[in-house]
Amino acid sequence: MQKTCLILGSGSDIGQAIAYAFARQGYGLLLAARAPDEPQQHLAADLAIRHGVAVGSLAFDGEDYAAHPALVQGLHPLPDVVVAVFGYLGDHARATADFAECGRILAANYTGHVSLLNLLAARMQQRGHGTLVGVSSVAGERGRQSNYLYGSAKAGFTAYLSGLRNALFRAGVHVVTVKPGFVRTKMTAGLPLPGPLTAAPDDVARAVWRACQRRQNVVYVPGIWRGIMLAIRLLPEFVFKRLRL
Repeated sequence: MQKTCLILGSGSDIGQAIAYAFARQGYGLLLAARAPDEPQQHLAADLAIRHGVAVGSLAFDGEDYAAHPALVQGLHPLPDVVVAVFGYLGDHARATADFAECGRILAANYTGHVSLLNLLAARMQQRGHGTLVGVSSVAGERGRQSNYLYGSAKAGFTAYLSGLRNALFRAGVHVVTVKPGFVRTKMTAGLPLPGPLTAAPDDVARAVWRACQRRQNVVYVPGIWRGIMLAIRLLPEFVFKRLRL
């Protein structure tokens, strides 16, 4: 039978790139986006025609927690791989004064993922195999003044994935944490991104595919971020708090 991959956040640039990466390898796809609109329909049609794989779509809202149980129970069959790549960068300055904006950042980058992955993990654990991939961020490695709300949500997500990996290991379910640095996407359009440290969506997609095949645990994209973040984590707090990051 054809293996399948569910992409939660297929409307994002990274989500689309991941869809093509798995379709090239013969995986059937289930594209999940907030609104399966015309671009999503075009994406599904192109994937099916270009790679000859089955492609389905469904609507989901990461913040609609009450709808998540029915969504997960309706997955027949349960996908072999699930990639959670949805999120929201938000406006940090506005979020510090407007809790509606702050709440959206936290929900889109942490609690929405936990709500869905808890349910998916339980079903995979019962089945005895599968792979869960969470796309987090290097922003969660250490709180920085410029984006500590987004970063704190990603830090929570990274810790959650680590615990989930530990909890599901003996059940045969593998959990991958992907930590991109800067990525050129619609979400970061207009931001001054440092070229050598910035990835393309296809770079993240290739990293996700390799991590699933090699059963890697934590992956940085580009790989140079592993060393950079190690150095940042080792900075004493009395030094770090004086930096403008």
